[in-house]
Amino acid sequence: MKKKMIVAVILCLAFALPGRGAPKERWEVGEVDTAFKLVGPNHKVVVEAFRDPDFPSIVCYVSYAKAGGVSGALGLAEDPARFSLSIVRTGREPIVPDKRQKKETQVFKSRSAIFRKMKVVRFYDGETDCFVYLATSTLLLDGSPFNAIAVIPLAGEPGSGK
Repeated sequence: MKKKMIVAVILCLAFALPGRGAPKERWEVGEVDTAFKLVGPNHKVVVEAFRDPDFPSIVCYVSYAKAGGVSGALGLAEDPARFSLSIVRTGREPIVPDKRQKKETQVFKSRSAIFRKMKVVRFYDGETDCFVYLATSTLLLDGSPFNAIAVIPLAGEPGSGK
């Protein structure tokens, strides 16, 4: 009985250690200062990564500007709505899309303190058998035309039909 209890405790601790268990859903990859600010943090470009919640072997990378200074530190500065998006497949798990789905599926949403939000949606393109990821930014008062797109081909996947 004691041996089983010790084994159970060891297993629990092994999965509780950092770097173990389920992969992170969202994380910051890095940042680069772009302009010095005397007071408050510098302006910077941030790179974040997040997993597609339905397909964890697909990782989306987004880079975006983050305003510095006092207003940036307080979360009151409007970050520019421009960003970049790249998608990569990091695993070999089979990806079987729902071919009946005609609408977009939201995979990520981020909101600035007051002014804008960025979201990433996924479409399935049945003509080319690809996932299409579209990032858009919307100001709360006005729409923003800035967007970015990335594509993951699914041809050759089990159940893809191509």
